Amino acid sequence: MQDRYGHRISYLRVSITDRCNERCTYCMPQELQEWLPREEILTFEETLRLIRIAAELGVSTVRITGGEPLTRRDVMEFIRRIPEIPGIKSIGLSTNGTLLAREIGPGETIASALRAVGVESINISLDTLDRAVYSQITGRDFHEQVLSGIHAAIAEGFKQIKLNTVLMRERNEDQLIPLIEFAAPRDLILRFIEMMPVSTTEVLDDKNFMPIQEAKRMIESRYGRLIPETEFRTNGPATYYQIPERRQRVGFIGAMTNLHFCESCNKLRLTCDGKLRPCLGSYLEFDIMKPMRAGASDEELKEFFVDVVDRKPEQHDFRNHYKPGRKMVAIGG
Repeated sequence: MQDRYGHRISYLRVSITDRCNERCTYCMPQELQEWLPREEILTFEETLRLIRIAAELGVSTVRITGGEPLTRRDVMEFIRRIPEIPGIKSIGLSTNGTLLAREIGPGETIASALRAVGVESINISLDTLDRAVYSQITGRDFHEQVLSGIHAAIAEGFKQIKLNTVLMRERNEDQLIPLIEFAAPRDLILRFIEMMPVSTTEVLDDKNFMPIQEAKRMIESRYGRLIPETEFRTNGPATYYQIPERRQRVGFIGAMTNLHFCESCNKLRLTCDGKLRPCLGSYLEFDIMKPMRAGASDEELKEFFVDVVDRKPEQHDFRNHYKPGRKMVAIGG
C-alpha cells in the first residue's frame, strides 16, 4: 500500500487492549479510567483476520501494543498464531516491562514465553533509574519489576531490545547519562523521545518539554560529538548515533522538532476497538470493526484498508495546536 505522498505502508501497530497496570502522566494521566466494554474490543480472531488482510496488502511487520498488552488474557496463544500468517516477517511487542519476569511455569517467564511464540524484538519503557521519580511518573512503585523484566528479556536473547525514554524537563533530564551507562553493558538500544500532546493538551507545555537537540547536547558534553549512523534503521522514525569510542547506539525521536519526521513513515495503527488510524498525530480514524461485524468480505475490508491509507496526511498535526481526541492508552503507542 502506498499513499498519495509516497509513504509505503509495511508496518502495522496492533493494540489489543486499552488496559494498563500503570498510570503514566503522558499516556493515561488519570487514576480513574473508564475501560472499554469487552464487546467493544476486537476479538483475537477478528484481529488476526485484519492482520492477515493487511499482510496480503504488503504489511510485513507487526508490533503488538496496549495499553499494556501483557495484561490481556491468552495473549501468548494470539501471538503464536501471527507468524503463521503468510507475509509477516517480523513481530515486536511494546511493553512497560513490569510483567516480563513473572513466572508462569517451572523455569518459564513471560519473557521466555514471548520468545517461544515468535516475538523477535521488545520495546520497554524506562524513563528513569530513580525509583521515587519512576513512581511519580507512572503512579506505581513497579521500578524493581521493570528492571527484573529487562534482565529477563536479555536472558532470552531477543534479536533486539530497545529502551524508550520520554524526555521530561525537571523530571528526568538528570537521567540521560545514567540511562546510557545502564544500557551500555547490557547491549541495549536506548532511545530518547520528545513528549507529544497525545493524551491531553495539559500533558505538554513549555515547562516540561525537552527537545531532542537539547538532550543530544547534554550527552555530547559528556561523551563528545555523537557519530551519525544514517544507514541504521529500525521500523520507526528514530535517528541513530554511535557514542564515540563505544559500540553503543542511542536514538532520538523528535516528532515535535524534527520537520522531516513524517517523511519516512511506513506505519498504520489498529486500535483495540477496531479503528484504523493512518497517523498518531491526527484526528483521523476509521471504524473497520463495524463493516467487519456486519459481514464484509475480505475484498471489501482490503478496500477499506487501501482507502484509509489513501487518507494518510502528509504531516502530523502535533505542532498545529493539536487537541487530543482520546487517551494514548486507547490508541496503542
